[in-house]
Amino acid sequence: MEPCGAAAGGDVCMCQTVFPAHANHRGELSAGQLLKWMDATACLAAEKHAGVSCVTASMDDIQFEEAARVGQIITIKAKVNRAFKTSMEVGIKVTVQDVLTNVEKIVSVAYATYVAKAVGAGKIELEPVKLLSAEDHLEHTLAIERRRIRLGYEQVFQNLMQESNKEDTFEEEDAVSTDLTHVQSIELVQPPHANHHGNTFGGQIMAWMETVASISASRLCRSYPVLKSVNMFKFWGPSVVGDRLVFNAIVNNIFQNSVEVGVRVEAYNCEEWIKDQARHINSAFLIFNTVNDKGELLTFPRIKPTTKVSSHPQE
Repeated sequence: MEPCGAAAGGDVCMCQTVFPAHANHRGELSAGQLLKWMDATACLAAEKHAGVSCVTASMDDIQFEEAARVGQIITIKAKVNRAFKTSMEVGIKVTVQDVLTNVEKIVSVAYATYVAKAVGAGKIELEPVKLLSAEDHLEHTLAIERRRIRLGYEQVFQNLMQESNKEDTFEEEDAVSTDLTHVQSIELVQPPHANHHGNTFGGQIMAWMETVASISASRLCRSYPVLKSVNMFKFWGPSVVGDRLVFNAIVNNIFQNSVEVGVRVEAYNCEEWIKDQARHINSAFLIFNTVNDKGELLTFPRIKPTTKVSSHPQE
């Protein structure tokens, strides 16, 4: 990726032409590749403000509005909206431009949280963000509300899970067992997947999660699913070079024209791998839909839930 112009404060702007290596079979930019670029750009913005290395803590719900195609230009702008004691909210805006028509469309707007890593035994206390415009002031104010919502996510989700466990299970005739949608993948974290401190890039983990979730959804729809959103993406712990990451994906539920896939990520070092002692490092929920050759949304078959494989972030 190349910088796309000067930026002040904690602002970073990066541009990238979409090449065939970045695209899927439809010639559209892979969602996993885009997530990696978004994370890398936002991390640079966080580090520009903090002056030290930063790691991804979470990504708010990410919605994808447009698809970018081979030959088009992706522009990613990231800026720090608000700095707390050791963490920052970074706003991310992604647009796509067609070089032939010069038409520009919004692909996604997202918010991520990054944590500054102290050097040695030192302590970090971030400087406040300089507010230069009315938009800066607005985002700075909204950031504290978004942070409150993020912190409340865990308790809300636990309550929902407790309520759902009280419900009776049901089976429908001709329903597809979610067992058939379970996908497991194992990745070895190597130096290209990590920063200079050896911590795995959050965007790389997101890309791997998108891959297994897409395979899981495809087993239900018998087609090529399209990622529409990523929800409740949060890191519960770190992973480093040399770790084995185990990804488990399964369909949680279907709606009229979309399907939710839960993904759980566990990490093992060499000793933990032998003893089968997993570290839960990440979970997220990915929403897919699928279209036919005419671009019309397709419906998904009914499912029969199973409890054998769980994508619950806390289990």
